[in-house]
Amino acid sequence: MIRIGIVGTSSISERFAEAVGAVDGTVVSRVASRDEGRARAFADVIGAPGVAVGLDDLLAAPDVDAVYLASPNSVHAAQIAQAVDAGIPTLVEKPAVLSAADWDTAVGRARARGVVLLEAMRTAYDPGLSAVRDLLPRLGAVRRVSLRYEKRSARYDHVLAGEQTNIFDPALGGSALRDLGVYPLHALVRLFGEPRSIQGARVGIASGTDGLGSALAVYDGFIADVAWSKITDTALPSEIQGEDASLAIDAVDAPRRLTVTPRGRAPYAIEVDAPDNPMVGEVERLRQAIEGADIAGDQDFTAATLRLVDELLAVPLA
Repeated sequence: MIRIGIVGTSSISERFAEAVGAVDGTVVSRVASRDEGRARAFADVIGAPGVAVGLDDLLAAPDVDAVYLASPNSVHAAQIAQAVDAGIPTLVEKPAVLSAADWDTAVGRARARGVVLLEAMRTAYDPGLSAVRDLLPRLGAVRRVSLRYEKRSARYDHVLAGEQTNIFDPALGGSALRDLGVYPLHALVRLFGEPRSIQGARVGIASGTDGLGSALAVYDGFIADVAWSKITDTALPSEIQGEDASLAIDAVDAPRRLTVTPRGRAPYAIEVDAPDNPMVGEVERLRQAIEGADIAGDQDFTAATLRLVDELLAVPLA
C-alpha cells in the first residue's frame, strides 16, 4: 500500500483524495497545512487518519510513502527540492514549477537521487487523450488543430471587486495561462510533439496577470491555435482538422465525447469510457512510477509544455 500525504486543503486536494480512493494500492494517510486546525478539518472531510503541521513534519512522518503537492505555484520548486532530498516520491500539481529551467533543475535533482518526480497533469493520463490519438489516422493529413480551455472562474468576481486572490495573483504564480492554458498546450505536445515555433497574446486583468490569451503554434505541414481563459466561458469544442475528416473534442482536459465528420459523409460520435474522477489516471501513473515504470518521457513532456509557457509569458500583457 502506497501511503500518500497531501499538501494543501483546496478543492483540488479533495478531488485528488477521491481519486486515490479509486486506485488500488494507494491511500491518503496524512494532510499537511501550516495551520493544524485546518489540516484536521480537511482530513476529517476526506477521511485521512493523520495530519502534519507543515511540509517538514509531513516528510518525517513514518506513514508517508509519497506526497502530492497542491500548494501555490510559487512554492512548488522549493517544496519539490525538500521532498526529493528526503527521498519521498513526489506528484506536484500543474504547473509543476514556474519555468522550464526550474523543472530541469528539479528533474536533475530527482534523477540524481533516484526519486520519482511527476507533474499531476491529468490530461496526460486520461483515456480521452488516448482515444483522440487513436482516431488521428482516420483524419488523413492533419492541417489545423484548435485546442481550447475557457472557463470563467468564480474568483474573478473578487478581482472585479478590487481584491486579490491566489489564482490571479502573479506573486504566487497565478495566471490563466498557467492554470488553464497548460491543458491544451500539454495535449498539443502529447499528440504532435513540440512545435517549431509559437507566438501569442495575453489579455491582462486588474490583478496584474493574464485573464485570457491565444497562441499560434507552427508545425511542419499544419498550424495549431490554442485558446485559454479564466474570465469568459465558451460553448465551442476543440477540433482537429484533417484532409479526410475532422474531429471535434468536447473537453480537451478530459475528452468524453468525440465526433468524427468524414469529408462528404455524416458525422458519428464516440463516447469515451473513463472514470468519473479525471484525476484517477495521474494517481495510477504515480503508483506505476513508484513500482519502477520509466517516467523520463513524462518529465520531457512537462519540460516541453513549460518551454511553450515561458515563451508566451515573455510577451507583454495586452
